[in-house]
Amino acid sequence: MADLPILQFEETIMKAVEENTVVVIIGETGSGKSTQLSQILHRRGYTKSGIVGVTQPRRVAAVSVARRVSQELGVRLGDEVGYAIRFEDRTSERTRIKYLTDGVLLRESLSNPELDEYSVVILDEAHERSLNTDILLGLMKRLVKRRASNFKVLITSATLDDEKVSQFFSECPVVRVPGKLFPVEIVYSHERPVSYLESSLATALDIHMKEGEGDVLIFMTGQDDIDKLVSKLEDRVRSLEEGSCMDAIILPLHGSLQPEMQVRVFGPRPPNCRRFIVATNIAETSLTVDGVVYVIDSGYVKQRQYNPSTGMYSLDVVQISKVQAHQRAGRAGRTRPGKCYRLYPSAVYEDEFLDVTIPEIQRSSLAGSVLYLKSLDLPDIDILKFDFLDSPSPESLQDALKQLYLIDAIDENGLITRIGKTMAELPLEPSLSRTLMEANEHGCLSQALTVAAMLSAETTLLPGRSKNTEKKRKHDYLDLPDGSGWGDHIQLLQIYECWHQTNYDIDWCKDYQLQVRGMKFVKDVRRQLSQIMQKIAKGPLDVQTSRRWKESQQDYHNLRRALCVGYANQLAERMVYHNGYRTLGFKPQVVQVHPSSVLKPDDEGKLPDYVVYQELIATSRPYLRTVCAVNIAWVTPILDKVNKININKLSGGIGRIEEHTEENMSDLPKTDNVVAAVPDDHESKIQAARERFLARKGKK
Repeated sequence: MADLPILQFEETIMKAVEENTVVVIIGETGSGKSTQLSQILHRRGYTKSGIVGVTQPRRVAAVSVARRVSQELGVRLGDEVGYAIRFEDRTSERTRIKYLTDGVLLRESLSNPELDEYSVVILDEAHERSLNTDILLGLMKRLVKRRASNFKVLITSATLDDEKVSQFFSECPVVRVPGKLFPVEIVYSHERPVSYLESSLATALDIHMKEGEGDVLIFMTGQDDIDKLVSKLEDRVRSLEEGSCMDAIILPLHGSLQPEMQVRVFGPRPPNCRRFIVATNIAETSLTVDGVVYVIDSGYVKQRQYNPSTGMYSLDVVQISKVQAHQRAGRAGRTRPGKCYRLYPSAVYEDEFLDVTIPEIQRSSLAGSVLYLKSLDLPDIDILKFDFLDSPSPESLQDALKQLYLIDAIDENGLITRIGKTMAELPLEPSLSRTLMEANEHGCLSQALTVAAMLSAETTLLPGRSKNTEKKRKHDYLDLPDGSGWGDHIQLLQIYECWHQTNYDIDWCKDYQLQVRGMKFVKDVRRQLSQIMQKIAKGPLDVQTSRRWKESQQDYHNLRRALCVGYANQLAERMVYHNGYRTLGFKPQVVQVHPSSVLKPDDEGKLPDYVVYQELIATSRPYLRTVCAVNIAWVTPILDKVNKININKLSGGIGRIEEHTEENMSDLPKTDNVVAAVPDDHESKIQAARERFLARKGKK
């Protein structure tokens, strides 16, 4: 720790902090910014007047960095140093350094808009441009004007466009801290591999057999790919001739990893043993795995994208940006000279890779973010004129307004309602928040809490249909409750109720191939949501699951009705001459129910007339995922609202939009009355990158 570069710049950094309210710190990989900056501020007395809060875009990073800092300070995690992530808070009244996800800080600002318990807020890894971080940048810009005398904001990153951020914060100073990096040799592939997974496997084995000691970090796209590569690598390493090379252990690293596995990744490696860490892009920044000498970069990342004109999500494997490639390579030079094996030709890197990653705010649904900003109820905040570092499209903002109107979070004039204010207090997506409120009105809150908790799980809870194991043959997939013909939400309720009847027996989960850690997480989330709902309702509520549970058609009826209200903007109507659905809204489209759904046609081969769905996804074709049948009587009021939507009026409470027809809505120009893009070189690069990506995607 003593020779971390950031410590050599302590005086320079502190001088800038003392003389300015906002400071941008560009700390290259290995500089120690994530762990040391909070400690520097602590030593300089900034924790005497408040908490030093450090935001992270990812849960795993917030937990791991907090654990590291507590160890370095010699204090118990949760005391002077703690962390807060969604549904988990390891802090106390003694906490002075607090690592938290950007989403948690946003939620805290609902009850405390001035964030007056913080003396310093550090927005770490800002270059990742998460949706929540971008909103926080806008809020911090407003807040520093109100708390200039007793508040500091530090924006830290390894690769951020510092000039743009400096201009955003009225030409605030930029401090550059070099990283502690050894030379990294970049090795490109001669051609693009047919399978990046198989190419990663071959490269890893080649390193293990031919290269010297040092751990190997392999970047894959997601948990499924990680699990496959870990399994293949274990089999191949196990089959190597004994004594031909050193021992090896293979460890996964992804956002859903249980804490005990995280400790293995960040702890010391066994002697005379090489570790292979197979990770998602969470290992690009924040999380430093000591001992890595070799990096294998597949060149891909799994990216979630939202199309506001269709309301459809897609989870695409896309090429990384040059910034991400640079970050990945830097992981090989932390302890000594290293190598980065890029599984793509140099020409692909130069000609096809985007310079920067498209900000999440330009590829996400903004309903939750708009609800949050409106719930602040601050007169100087106008959503359509909100000061974003990079503006979302007008179409995305209009889509969010439409969604919120259909679920009663805003009225016809775009003003937040009492329901909307209450929804914002729940740490859930708007549809689930609205469902809980409606369920409370119809006596089925206990059931709705269970469904909300099951849908909030970080991992897939149910067994896959493709696995052919002994357990699969012992308890077939269909042995699980089937939703009684109503769909997936009812099935999730039934599964949890069955588990509840066993007194939450872990072996029951194992027998039915349910994800044990995920189910335990659901139980805890349900408890927390129950407590939040009781506070919101300011009185006792029926939130307990019955020990003498049995199927209740009335409960199912009430729950489906609540879901219909909560998911009013995610409603689909069965097509008369086609065994599929068309979504309702401005741009209806033909979709089908995902094959994993328990919703099946009746004896005549007909699906229910109307369903609500959790999400609309694009894979091989458009699919509705997690669906529930609803009654036409509940649908009629929603259809009336859909037909009466006037986007101009909806925007009236927060700014004006030029009058356009629904057909031209996606072509709205960016005018001064809308969120105007910043006309600088960085902005045009992002726009050009987005257009190139969409063009390539369209050719596939």
